[in-house]
Amino acid sequence: MKRKSVLAMLLAVSMSCTMMMGTASVMAEETETGEAAEGEDADQAAADNVAALIDRIYVQERTETTDEDCIAAKEAWDSLTDAQKELVEGEEASPDYFGLDTGDASLDDPRNADEIGENELLVVSFGTSYNGSRVEDIKGIEDALAEAYPDWAVRRAFTAQIIINHVQARDGEVIDNMQQALDRAAANGVKNLVVQPTHLMHGAEYDEMIDALEEYQDEFENIVVAEPMLGDVGDDVTVVNDDKAAVAQAVVDAALAEAGYETLDAAAEDGTAFVFLGHGTSHTAKVTYSQMQTQMGELGFANAFIGTVEGEPEETACEAVIDAVAAAGYKKVILRPLMVVAGDHANNDMAGDEEDSWKSMFIASGNFDSVDAQIAGLGSIEAVKQLYVEHTKEAIDALGAGEAEDAAEPAESTVLEDGVYSAEFDTDSSMFHVNEANEGRGTLTVKDGVMTIHVSLASQNIVNLFAGTAEDAQKEGAALLEPVLDTVTYSDGMTEEVNGFDIPVPALDEEFDVALIGTKGTWYDHKVSVSDPQIIEEAE
Repeated sequence: MKRKSVLAMLLAVSMSCTMMMGTASVMAEETETGEAAEGEDADQAAADNVAALIDRIYVQERTETTDEDCIAAKEAWDSLTDAQKELVEGEEASPDYFGLDTGDASLDDPRNADEIGENELLVVSFGTSYNGSRVEDIKGIEDALAEAYPDWAVRRAFTAQIIINHVQARDGEVIDNMQQALDRAAANGVKNLVVQPTHLMHGAEYDEMIDALEEYQDEFENIVVAEPMLGDVGDDVTVVNDDKAAVAQAVVDAALAEAGYETLDAAAEDGTAFVFLGHGTSHTAKVTYSQMQTQMGELGFANAFIGTVEGEPEETACEAVIDAVAAAGYKKVILRPLMVVAGDHANNDMAGDEEDSWKSMFIASGNFDSVDAQIAGLGSIEAVKQLYVEHTKEAIDALGAGEAEDAAEPAESTVLEDGVYSAEFDTDSSMFHVNEANEGRGTLTVKDGVMTIHVSLASQNIVNLFAGTAEDAQKEGAALLEPVLDTVTYSDGMTEEVNGFDIPVPALDEEFDVALIGTKGTWYDHKVSVSDPQIIEEAE
């Protein structure tokens, strides 16, 4: 009995020790797990902080704290470990915001220096955060203009604040937005401002640029806006012009050279089609992409197709272009941007590995033996640079022509019979003009020898006109011209309500004063003229 008690006690002690050791082991494991969890939480918290800072500067409006926010975001990113950087994810944030290598930003020139002089050439671009493309494409165009016009100070403005912030935060390169560039020009005493947009067309970005310029009309003696790359939009898909032909030829030549074909016919014999991918837009100017397809056809480029990232117009959507290329019997496809810069859209939407990229969708269709991509912007093509040089020359020449016309004797006025006419309405401003749907013309009514022209403007931004100078318009009792709502119909069938005005015409073929006031409440002086009357309806 005594021996059994001893054994029992030994067994009890042993079991107790085992349980204590097991408990200690569990406690150790729990401690390690807790520490690991705390570490993971800390990593995610650090990453989330950076994501929040990136989202804060991923905005289209510059604020009083933008500069500080850009610095804070970069410093927070630099403090992360490599593992923490991989955890960065926000509404717009990702590890690529700071981590993606897009080239050497130090090779760029933001062109934001003062000491401008009286003549400034402001090159306005949407912008890109891809350093290599910004240097090759945008700076390339700016350099060509600076070389062609050494008497003009070339400066830069981007319209995308999101991109400006990205480049500033990541690379420390500060680029002016439109307001900053125009403030800089005014502060430097610029008298003659020529604006050369690098936009493809008269689309939404172009309109926003014009709106910004409207606010600075009284800051400069002259503002002239040069044509965008593809020139006038035109009424329908059949309308082409020399600019569209030049760009079509230039991008095709560049694509052929990179692909190793001597001609498009040689590429076609090899079963190869080229797809040139633009951005696309819901703006009425989207017809420009359809016109470019027409232009390719008129040049005999049967194996050249136009697409857009946004799929507007509809025939430029990826599925539609895949069907068109396949139906034409081509088995090899080469994708190339129809964009000024080869930035995010070219690298990701066109040539990326994601399943919704154009390259991936062409491959997934199963219709083609090979699908390749060329990453190069239009701005890198010498012929395109020279096209911008020509457009700038036209703007500079127009500036000189305007000064010459001011000194010339007025033309003898034409006397019209009573009736209703279509007439051309010209102004001295790219920001005050007839709506594009009306091709620069208004309706001229002549009654008892008194002439009045009705014009539909581009928008509702101009709220009053005055037949005279801005100074007189602000005097007590001034008879302001009130707007009426006009409905204009664009070439694609879309309609829009804009402001229309009945303007007294003192004489034909002679400039006269018309002042305007916009939504900001500032009056501006303008010179207008009415010419080329064509009878619509004779008086009874």
